[in-house]
Amino acid sequence: MNHSHLRTVYESGGPYATVYLEGRTPSADAETQLRLRWSELRDQLSESGAGESLLESIDAIILVDEPTEVHTDGRTIVANSQGVLLDEHWDAALGDGDAAHYGDVPELGAYLRQECRQFDVVLVIAGQDGAAVRELSVTPDRERTENESVHVTGDNDEDINKPRRGAYSHNQIRRRVDEIIKANARSVSDFVDRLITENAPDAVVLAGEVQGRTVVKAELSVRAEELLHEISEGGNDDDGAEEAIDVAVRTLVTRLAGEREAENSERLAESKAHDRAVEGHAEVAKAVERGAVATLLLDDAEAAEGEAGIIAQAVLSSAEIGLSHEPMPEGIAAILRYDVGAALAD
Repeated sequence: MNHSHLRTVYESGGPYATVYLEGRTPSADAETQLRLRWSELRDQLSESGAGESLLESIDAIILVDEPTEVHTDGRTIVANSQGVLLDEHWDAALGDGDAAHYGDVPELGAYLRQECRQFDVVLVIAGQDGAAVRELSVTPDRERTENESVHVTGDNDEDINKPRRGAYSHNQIRRRVDEIIKANARSVSDFVDRLITENAPDAVVLAGEVQGRTVVKAELSVRAEELLHEISEGGNDDDGAEEAIDVAVRTLVTRLAGEREAENSERLAESKAHDRAVEGHAEVAKAVERGAVATLLLDDAEAAEGEAGIIAQAVLSSAEIGLSHEPMPEGIAAILRYDVGAALAD
């Protein structure tokens, strides 16, 4: 994955404070809990050398008037003497814990592992009157975030309930209803295409009752079809529609994340066979310093020792970053832009 949006963070210069706030269950004393949690992390950063002005810039992010969102969603924050450089939602599931780091480079390994597992999804819940369309960000093990749902339909507001009789006039009405349903589906397809153009999602998920899915699917463009995954959840008769869709989308994203990591492992094996990959801290650090790394691969679970500096060099040299589920020496490897001899030559 490309992480060029982090270049400005690394180009700003250190030292940096990196803060991870775990997402917690909503509670009446969220403000008190948040103040206590941040106070402990703040003391750690201060003892490590972080200046008061830097810490105050993080205060402004965490100690807000309405702390519920920060408390429940969690945060990844990076700041230096210039102020806050990165402020992102972090962890909406218990388990990762809070953490604070102060050093010459940001400690963004955990954040990037989450980003590499995150999929931007256009969810289309189809019906005969068009579709509800949502943009989601989903990871396998965390709460999804989403933009507000948009109901997309055609310009015609005629009733689409088909008559039950078979008279000629009724056949005409049926044809007219079919035209309206098809026009609604075309509007949905056009809207999805705009989202693909503007936001480049990783997947388009088509849900809803079968008739609605069928007519919308028939109108989707080629590029939407290339991203398409169809699920059966979300029909009008589904009492637990929202929960069913959430489970189905998360199951899909878990599979896609696994496939992405497996593909990275396969690329690494193929690159090693052609002498275009290195493994282990020393060789990866040397290659990335020389701008020879095309893709930096991190262990999908454990941080490699000294990986923060390597990640910084990788981002600054426009290398992609991905995860691998296969064991790698010292938990880190790199696919190179050219052969090992040229990459590591003195």
